[in-house]
Amino acid sequence: MSERFLSRRELMAAAWAMALACDSRKPNRGFLGVMERVNERAQRALFSPGRLAPDPGRRSPNKAFPSYFISPSLPMAPERWSLTVGGRVARPMILSLAALQRLPRTEVRVRHHCVEGWSAVASWHGVALREIAERAGADPRAEFVEFRSFDAGYYSCWDRESALHRQSILAYGMNGAPLAPEHGAPVRLYSAVKLGYKMVKYLTAVLFLDRRSGGYWEDQGYEWYAGV
Repeated sequence: MSERFLSRRELMAAAWAMALACDSRKPNRGFLGVMERVNERAQRALFSPGRLAPDPGRRSPNKAFPSYFISPSLPMAPERWSLTVGGRVARPMILSLAALQRLPRTEVRVRHHCVEGWSAVASWHGVALREIAERAGADPRAEFVEFRSFDAGYYSCWDRESALHRQSILAYGMNGAPLAPEHGAPVRLYSAVKLGYKMVKYLTAVLFLDRRSGGYWEDQGYEWYAGV
């Protein structure tokens, strides 16, 4: 009986220690921070720049993709929208939608994975991020890429390897049609290698950085790496 009582007490003590370590004001520290770092190391070990996600086959209807945004109402592109490419680059760029559409076109069809548990398939077309990095002369020492939007300041930061994966694109079209506002028009980030909340919609800037930044959800405790 005494051994059983002590075992339960030790378990309770461990549970309290973990709870105290999880400070909601500092979601990336303490026990949760340790676990995130462990998960990130494991995901990085599994990542391969040359491995492509397979074509999942039949597309899902557009309505299978919920319209997510954090602004009070559906974000609409500014009249003279443009995309800034900057940070640690040799040739900073400001690109209109027409300029992006003149660059070599890439199409990917992969299954979208949302942290909420749903998934759906769509075809996305646009410009490969590796193409943008090459044209801008991104510094090879810039190990991170930050994506900003006009959706109430929504942003996210990626590791360079994932951002320059062959299936990571700046998408301006979905399922053969121009990208609709509810899906991130005029341009959104899309990739086969990250969870949905990393795919920033309503893009305004792509910045190559030598320091890791956060993200709208990441700053609230969501996983930073978020690989699939």
